[in-house]
Amino acid sequence: MAGAAFPPHVRVGCSSFSSAEWVGPFYPPGTPPGEFLRHYATRFPTVEVDATFYAMPSRRTVEGWNEKTPPGFVLAAKVPQSITHEKGLVGCEDDVKRFADTMSIMGEKLGPLVLQFAYVAKGKDAEEYRTGDGFRKRLAPFLASVPRGPRFAVEVRNATWLGPDLLAILKDHGVALVVSDYFTMPDLAKMERQGLDLLTADFSFVRFIGDRKRIEAKMDEVKPKGRERAFDELVVDRRPEMERWVPALKRLASRANDVYVYFNNHYAGFGPGSARLFDETWRAS
Repeated sequence: MAGAAFPPHVRVGCSSFSSAEWVGPFYPPGTPPGEFLRHYATRFPTVEVDATFYAMPSRRTVEGWNEKTPPGFVLAAKVPQSITHEKGLVGCEDDVKRFADTMSIMGEKLGPLVLQFAYVAKGKDAEEYRTGDGFRKRLAPFLASVPRGPRFAVEVRNATWLGPDLLAILKDHGVALVVSDYFTMPDLAKMERQGLDLLTADFSFVRFIGDRKRIEAKMDEVKPKGRERAFDELVVDRRPEMERWVPALKRLASRANDVYVYFNNHYAGFGPGSARLFDETWRAS
């Protein structure tokens, strides 16, 4: 972020660059979708690509991302859901290799590859909801088999899974735990008080996700009747939450070589606006 207060090893951006609603409040009026990333990269030093979660990217697509971003830019990407959700980390070695090979086109611009896992409801599997034993049994051999070179991060959404067993697996493989502001997860300060050492690699990965249903309901309240819901402005004041997060993040950042922080539109209604508020809060802390 141009003029931001963060130290060089703390990179802050958004969890996408492709929101058409950002034309006007963020992108210059008239900016075509094919130029979104080029403009985005003049404002932020990093982006987390969400589109790769839904489909394996083509080499041509990744070549385009590389061409449209300057030296020093960092592009993180989600691992396809075919690996994390459909195959559940089993029998997907070829898929992981193909994804890593394709993403390697980014060269030194390639950031961490994020393995995002779904929340397991108590009503679906009470034991797994409570312990995550089955998940860890699949995770350990999977991480042992991933290609060397790319950095990986793991995001879970069951708070009860956060404990020494999971953290030890991640640390053994140099994989980061995704620290997330998500409605099912505790905030970073609370995790600190629980005595959890969340730095399992030489970098940290932080995602401000929020609560999709809550934000969309709020957007329906504040948008004038007849106007389509759009992610073009902040609709919730998240400053109090950020003021709790920032001191803990500064402590985490003091121990990590790199820190990546990303804001989703669903965190407060407008990813770039949340990132600006985060910058203000960081300066004031």
